[in-house]
Amino acid sequence: MWLALGMEWRETNGVRWLAAELGPAGTGIGRVGFGSRVGGVSAAPYDSLNIGVLTEDADAAVVENRTRLAAAVGIEPSRVPIGLQVHEADVRVHEGPQEPSPYAEPGVALEEVDGHVVRGPGLAPLVLTADCLPLALAGPGGVAMLHCGWRGLAAGIVARGAALVEATSAAIGPGIGPCCYEVGPEVLGAFADLGGGIAEDRMLDLPEVARRTLARAGVGQVESAGLCTFCESELFFSHRRDKGVTGRMGNLAWIEA
Repeated sequence: MWLALGMEWRETNGVRWLAAELGPAGTGIGRVGFGSRVGGVSAAPYDSLNIGVLTEDADAAVVENRTRLAAAVGIEPSRVPIGLQVHEADVRVHEGPQEPSPYAEPGVALEEVDGHVVRGPGLAPLVLTADCLPLALAGPGGVAMLHCGWRGLAAGIVARGAALVEATSAAIGPGIGPCCYEVGPEVLGAFADLGGGIAEDRMLDLPEVARRTLARAGVGQVESAGLCTFCESELFFSHRRDKGVTGRMGNLAWIEA
């Protein structure tokens, strides 16, 4: 296990999360909190900080977990924009909180979107992960939080998010590593134009795909957690390791004035 120099583990009232500073963003400093599975109230197999309501977990437990995660990073739950993630490349710009809040009040209709941008302080968009990469961007245009599975990366979500915030820096959170991510030829073929070194046989290096995609988008400062969600079972949910019966981590980005 290793961490980029700019990342550190924090624990707030039992909630464990990985903090990173993104640098200048909009009118302040971009920050990111990559979530873990530690510090919630859900029972197995969703133990314990499951943020995903579209599981078989109890809704009341998920709401409590969401409240705890938001409190840990100092954000009101009603000010956490989210979407229905569909592994595509759409990115939504948020000018204000979602009303009513689908994060604070599960059951509210969700827009299909895999990325979020905010321009100033006050909102902290969140993406859910359980092997896909959470990727945060910062630049003069604000911060972006992106859900990056292989389909979204291939569809151009990084370039879209980077353009919207004029990104100069990025942080790649925990996701499935090349040690554990065996894929088929259709997935490898989607990234053939990135050159060699992104896979060994059928084992795809998804963080390396993200790094190269960021470089193409002109993002020069990139840090990566280097943590595999499949390997680190005490810290992270993993859809592949747990054969689909698992929780979801919550990952947030925001601007600090």
